[in-house]
Amino acid sequence: MKEITDIIKAYQKATKERKKTALATVIKVEGSSYRRPGARMLITDDGQLTGAISGGCLEGDALRKALSAIVQRENKLITYDTTDEDDAKLGVQLGCNGIVHILFEPIIESDELNPIAILTALQSKRESAVLVTLFSLKYKQQLGTGMLFRNKPVFSKIPESIISEAINDISKVSENKTSTFKSYGINGQQVDAFIEFIRPPVSLIIAGAGNDAQPLAEMAYLLGWEVTVVDGRPTHATAQRFANAMRILVSKPESVLSQIQLDEQTAFVLMTHNYNYDLELLKYLLDTNAAYIGTLGPKKKLLRMLDELDLATPLNETRVHGPVGLDIGAETAEEIAISILAEIKSVFTGASAMFLKEKKKPIHAYESKII
Repeated sequence: MKEITDIIKAYQKATKERKKTALATVIKVEGSSYRRPGARMLITDDGQLTGAISGGCLEGDALRKALSAIVQRENKLITYDTTDEDDAKLGVQLGCNGIVHILFEPIIESDELNPIAILTALQSKRESAVLVTLFSLKYKQQLGTGMLFRNKPVFSKIPESIISEAINDISKVSENKTSTFKSYGINGQQVDAFIEFIRPPVSLIIAGAGNDAQPLAEMAYLLGWEVTVVDGRPTHATAQRFANAMRILVSKPESVLSQIQLDEQTAFVLMTHNYNYDLELLKYLLDTNAAYIGTLGPKKKLLRMLDELDLATPLNETRVHGPVGLDIGAETAEEIAISILAEIKSVFTGASAMFLKEKKKPIHAYESKII
C-alpha cells in the first residue's frame, strides 16, 4: 500500500507541474522475478520514477515504453522474456530467468475512471478491496485497470458482457483474501484478468513513548504502516518526539481501545516500561480479535502477566509474543525495532522467518498474503 500512496502523491505533484504520466503495473510473472504481480511504478514524461517494477533492470526500458504509451494515448502490454540465458539482447540485463508482463497505462486526467482515480479511491478507506486489471497476451487491445470492488463495484469500466461472471470471481477473491487470474471471452477474444486482493496497511499501536519507541515508530512509518503512539505521560507522547506518527494519544489503558480502529491488520506492541500499564492494557487486548500483541521484556514478565490475569498461557501464545521480536542478536533500540517489525511482518504474511537460503519453495509463493 505504501507504493500506491507514494504513486498518488507523485501523480498529484506531476499534475500541478503539468507533466504527463503513465502507470506501469506488473500484471503477470512466469518463473523468477524481483517483483510480483501488483507491483506498480508511476513514470512522468520527464523521466521521474515512483515505485518499482523490478530491481532496477527494467526501469530504463520501461521509461521508453511509458513515453510511447503517453504519446499514443493507449495502453500497452510489454513482455520481458529472460528465460533465454542470453538476455543481454533485450538490453535490460534482467538476470532473473523469468517472463514478466508489464502493462503501461497513460493517465488521462479527464477520464474519471483512470487508474490513478481508482487507486485514490482504494486508498480513501481503511478497508480491504479488490482491484481488477484486464489485459490480453494474445491481442493488442489492453483494457487495463478496470474495477475497484468493496462488497460491490465502487469504480468500474468492465464490459457489461462479462460483469456478472467477473463479480462472481471477484467475490470469491474477496472472501478467500487471495489474488488470482481469470480468463473471459469478450467479442470472441480471450481477455485475462488479474484479480488482486489488497489489504489496508498495517496499523501499529505502540504503547509507550520512551526513547526506544522512537526508532520503532520511524521505521514503521518508512514501511508505510499507520503508526499510533499511546502513553499516559504527556511529556513523552508528543508530536515533536514522534513527528511521523499518524496519531498520538495520551491515555489511560482503559480508554485506549475506544480511540482506535481495530481490525485484522492491527498490531500492538506494549513497551511502556510500566508493568501495571502494560498489564492493564493487555487485559483489554485479550478480549479483542487483535491478531498480534507483543510485549517488550523477558519471557517471565509475560508469564507473570498472564498468571495475574488468570489466563492459561498456551491459549494466548499464538498471538501474544513475549519477548517481542525475532532473534537477530539485537542490542540497540534501532536493532530491536528491526527485530520487532520483522516478526510482525512474518506473522501477518504467514512467513516462516527462516533463512532464505534454506527455503525449499520459491521465495515468492503466489498464495502468500499481501501487505
